[in-house]
Amino acid sequence: MNTVPADTGKQVRPLYLLADIGGTNARFAFADPVNTAPEPIANYAVEEFPSFEEVLNQLRQDWQALNLSNTYLARVCLAVAAIPEQREISFTNNPWRFTAEGVAEQMVCPHISIINDFAAVARALPALSAEHLEAIGGGEVEQYKPMVAIGPGTGTGVASVVFDRQNRPVVLPGEGGHVDFAPITDIEAKILRRLRAQFGRVSIERLLCGAGIMNIYRALADIRGLPAVHLTPETVGSAAQQGDDALAGEAMNTFFSVLGSAAGNLALTLGARGGVYLAGGIAPGYIDLLRKSDFRARFLAKGRFADFNGDIATYVITHPDPGLLGAALICAEAN
Repeated sequence: MNTVPADTGKQVRPLYLLADIGGTNARFAFADPVNTAPEPIANYAVEEFPSFEEVLNQLRQDWQALNLSNTYLARVCLAVAAIPEQREISFTNNPWRFTAEGVAEQMVCPHISIINDFAAVARALPALSAEHLEAIGGGEVEQYKPMVAIGPGTGTGVASVVFDRQNRPVVLPGEGGHVDFAPITDIEAKILRRLRAQFGRVSIERLLCGAGIMNIYRALADIRGLPAVHLTPETVGSAAQQGDDALAGEAMNTFFSVLGSAAGNLALTLGARGGVYLAGGIAPGYIDLLRKSDFRARFLAKGRFADFNGDIATYVITHPDPGLLGAALICAEAN
């Protein structure tokens, strides 16, 4: 892996190494200052690598196999499902640990940026084209107005992007997935009571993630006096899609209803007239269920401010790697 421009007389191209690391997968790609569209290197399953050092060793081998001649590694940007300001990065839903100094030493590159994974997704929002967005309901997008991303996956990510006076994007990272869950319906209140007995405090992430689907499903099974036959969120979702399992269908509708309420709260809080965008690993796989659910109704169910949210568009992001795209754009802006 070249990290310093070689004196060969030929033009040497700088490259960015990009990563989007969540609780389940670690995606790596590269880009350059001219073409910020990420080129994939590898997608690693977190469970297959006991430590981050080991996944970087594998990455170095896969990088070398690309044989990128007349290039050098100019910058590394790691988008992580963790608090990036920590000296040692410690993931919420992932056993890996690492430091920027350790990555710099292993990759032989001093320019290391560590950002929140949903900060990267938020930075990508203004760059997404219509082909990578699936509209859910009505509303319009106002250019250069606040945009919000919320993403149920292994956990729940939330971040926003606003624009300065020169219409340049400014990312507002945060931990919005850990705000309190507020039930709206009687059934949700019953679900909350069961989750509170299990967890104490209940955040929206306790419902809005893969494990959250199972929390909802098991709570509903208990409420309805039915057996909980499914053991994974994937089988709950599949059964709901097939339409012959009422309990699975109710669980997924409850999931999307809670997501609609949370997304609507973000729209009100940020004045997100640039749109609210659903990212993460769940929503893109269940767009039909999402359309049939109460998601948009709950997004709008804000009393006197229903019309306010009615003007705001909601989308599912279908881009394969918005986090990597955002990381590339952040790298380009750092130069």
